[in-house]
Amino acid sequence: MPNLGSDANLNVNTKVKLMEERLQQALDLTQPCRLCPRECDVNRLDGELGTCKTGIEPVYSSANLHFGEEPPISGFNGSGTIFMTGCNLNCMFCQNYPISQLRHGNPITVEVLAALMLDLQGRGAHNINFVTPTHQAYAIYRALILAFKKGLDVPIVYNCGGYESLEMLKLWDGIIDVYMPDAKYGRDEEAGKLSNIDEYSVHNRKALKEMQRQVGVLQLADSGIAQRGLLIRHLVLPGELSGSDEVFRFIAEEISVDTYISLMSQYFPAYNAVTHKLLQRPVSREEYRTAVKTMKGFGLSNGWIQSDKK
Repeated sequence: MPNLGSDANLNVNTKVKLMEERLQQALDLTQPCRLCPRECDVNRLDGELGTCKTGIEPVYSSANLHFGEEPPISGFNGSGTIFMTGCNLNCMFCQNYPISQLRHGNPITVEVLAALMLDLQGRGAHNINFVTPTHQAYAIYRALILAFKKGLDVPIVYNCGGYESLEMLKLWDGIIDVYMPDAKYGRDEEAGKLSNIDEYSVHNRKALKEMQRQVGVLQLADSGIAQRGLLIRHLVLPGELSGSDEVFRFIAEEISVDTYISLMSQYFPAYNAVTHKLLQRPVSREEYRTAVKTMKGFGLSNGWIQSDKK
């Protein structure tokens, strides 16, 4: 598939045309389901459920203006954040577990999801920010087509756990403006134990490369609001469980030293983390300082460091 994302100014009509041409491909990825690397192979069109326990229609938890994202995402009006219910990961320390793991949310139609986007745009949102979209990509795809046709024209943010299918990511080429993935782990052993997933770093690195190919380095408007590009999040875990050194090495050597990184220190024991010896405590100041030093040591200086842990 050509790099359609190299044109930063694809208009809405072009996006709709691209998405309608690719819609059957997106549907094919749901039967059997290959929307993420788990490849559960269930037929979601027939109501079969895989690991994420989500059907073919969208399920969401909330849709609001959010001011707690990184500065170029929240800006001054807020990010139009839509929290999708469920997740394709199973992180034992998930800090958003009522939505992602317990699946608290509301089933809706794609028409309602499109209306939610338009409402947020009407309220002044700088963007539409889909949180945990991976396992609901097909439903979001359909809803975006409707929303674009009805006047949606703010940047689209894909805010994900970083465990992505290259097949589906390529269908987003030219559609997604800002990718905001996690790079959760530098080593697969920890990913398997803590998030119940195979080869996280393998799939994560392929996904980050594809995202970079599509949108490049983060671009900000004169107002400081993100318009396009890649912003990677990395949560520091206690006991070096996140493998930060390997994450930063990969980004510096195989993505770009200009990559914007949000280095997060807010880990606290949640969900099933209380049963894990190393995850039972918050990240220490020294652990966070070490991660900051390591990141800078690889020449990565763009992004955000949480000041309370400096």
